[in-house]
Parts: sequence; structure tokens; C-alpha cells
Amino acid sequence: MPKLGVNIDHVATLRQQRQAGFPDVLFAANVCEKAGADSIVAHLREDRRHMQDKDIFLLRRGLKKRFNLEMSMARDIVDIACRVLPDQATLVPEKRRELTTEGGLDVVGQPRRVARTAARLKKKGIEVSLFIEPSVKQIEMTSRLGIGIIELHTGRFANCRSPRARGRELRVIRDAAAYAASLGLVVNAGHGLDYSNVCPISSLREIYELNIGYSIICQALLTGLEEAVRQMKALVK
Repeated sequence: MPKLGVNIDHVATLRQQRQAGFPDVLFAANVCEKAGADSIVAHLREDRRHMQDKDIFLLRRGLKKRFNLEMSMARDIVDIACRVLPDQATLVPEKRRELTTEGGLDVVGQPRRVARTAARLKKKGIEVSLFIEPSVKQIEMTSRLGIGIIELHTGRFANCRSPRARGRELRVIRDAAAYAASLGLVVNAGHGLDYSNVCPISSLREIYELNIGYSIICQALLTGLEEAVRQMKALVK
């Protein structure tokens, strides 16, 4: 059964709308842990649009389960990660004007920078994952750099509007997951997954963990956060 990582960025998004002291990010994370989340995911973006530096330090001190910090390779962000010491750092591409991460990290186009950043994080005892497209070339370069964890970008699958297109994208993810696993990589997946589309991805036997955030936080407005996480956990099962 795949594990469930819950991304709580949008708890901070709501707080930042009013620059208020609530909702409390750590409290929300602890509710997710209680409801069955296997890890907590937070993205410290360069523009600090939701998570703030202090949130990341508070999460590190207050979480009971695994902490996965999503981050760019910007020097100041890497500096913070090396001080916070999350259990895992997931390197993602980042553009200032994007609403959300638009695609996977181009490992093939910048192997030296990726290797240099990964080496610095690993030296601090942080496991490194790369958020990449379900592409053979990206998977092969990740393996060549000695990075043992990937997260496959499921955005194209999630955005498909026809069953035929979704089936095609599912096959791409399935084949990529199988190939990555054959190279000995731990295969995670995420982006755009929700209560209506998660099951085909969670049924892929190579998937170790699914990282899901926005849809859970939206569902929490209707059911409460604990129940929203429980419902997603049941679907992942």
C-alpha cells in the first residue's frame, strides 16, 4: 500500500491572505499525522507566498512523523534546509509567476548543479528526492547522479479531461515507474491528485508514496481536516 504524504502549504496560504496568526500550520500538520498521514510535506518557495522560514523550523521541531521539505536549488533555500535538517528534501523547479509547480525538474539540462545541491544536502544527512517528469532520460540521469528517490509529476494525468487521454498518461506514468524501480529507485508520485483520480495512480505497485495537498485542504473546508485526510488515506489503500 502506498504511503500518503500530506502537503500543508495551503494552510499557510489561507493565513497569509490576512497576514494573521492563524490557521496554525503546525497544529494542522499534527491533525494530519493523527488522521494517518505518513509524512508532512511543505514547500518553502523563494517568494515565500505561503510557508515562511519560521514555519519550516516549527514543523521540524513539532512533527512526529517524516518531514519532506520541497525546495528549489536557490542558495538561500539550500542554506535553510541545511539548518532545518528535514528527513527528506525534494528538489523542484520554481518560477515566480506560476500558480503552482508547472513541471518536473530538468535534471538532464543541469546535472552538475543538481549533483552539487544533492551532495550538500546528503552531507547533512538529508535524503534527496527529485521531482521529475515521467521521462526515461530524466530517470536515467537521476540514477546516474546517485540520487535514490524520485517523485513523478502526475500533473498531465490529473489535467486530462477524456478517459482516453487519461489512460494514455497513466501508461506513461506506469512505464516510468516500472523503469525507475528496475534501476533501484524509490518511486513517489504527486501533483494534481484528488479524490476522483488518485486510485489509478495508487494502484501502481511501484509507487511508494503519494504526495497530495490542495485537494485535501479543499475537502477539509467541507469535512474538517482530520476526516479529509482519512478519506484520502482510504482511497490510497
